[in-house]
Amino acid sequence: MPELPDITVYCETVEAKLKGHTLSNIRFFNPFFLRSVEPTPQALFGKRVEGTHRLGKRVVIEFEDGLFAVIHLMIAGRLQFKPTDAKTGSKRKLAMLDFDNGSIMVTEAGTKKRASFHVCSNETLSDHDPGGIEPLNVSESEFSKALTHRNHTLKRVLTDPGIFSGIGNAYSDEILHKAKLSPILQSQKMNDEQIGALFKAVQSTLVEWTKHLRDEAGGEIPEKVTAFRPEMAVHGKYGEPCPVCE
Repeated sequence: MPELPDITVYCETVEAKLKGHTLSNIRFFNPFFLRSVEPTPQALFGKRVEGTHRLGKRVVIEFEDGLFAVIHLMIAGRLQFKPTDAKTGSKRKLAMLDFDNGSIMVTEAGTKKRASFHVCSNETLSDHDPGGIEPLNVSESEFSKALTHRNHTLKRVLTDPGIFSGIGNAYSDEILHKAKLSPILQSQKMNDEQIGALFKAVQSTLVEWTKHLRDEAGGEIPEKVTAFRPEMAVHGKYGEPCPVCE
């Protein structure tokens, strides 16, 4: 599932493509992708895009008049930017959001369609916020308080969207490796030094990977969104030698 670095770059590149442009139509190719009925998708037609932002692991497209399109890509969902009249023919296609300068195509691999699309107002947008704190926008003391509020393994705490926003399976592995901490260490049994090391690892890992993915995308909507990357130290590398120890 795309996590904080991936979703951040998605939001940046989608905003660069769409800000100031107007939505003319939404074509749904899978009825289960649309998960809301009020406001209707038609409420977005003719509205100008004012920006984008990340909400947990969701991409939020902000429209004028306090309306939002919330896209949750789940594990296999992806975004692409296409000419409005492009003939894709993709069986993975869930929807096309047509703007005056092109279309955002949402696809999802696999047979289990879990990605979702909601239209929200200012009053309902918060319903899609899992509630976790933003790991890049907190102090070490705020991080420590969230980390130790309940006693769970570090792997579970880091990937709980109600505790930390946007961290999932892949980047939690990279974070714990950098901090030199076990994923099964109990959060309430950590000392100050370990908490400090984890805080620094969270910040540096997420910042470094966001920059890496941003550079890789080169200003375009990312096409190679995957949880398994050869540059990763440990995620997906079971049985391989440690890149630090070897």
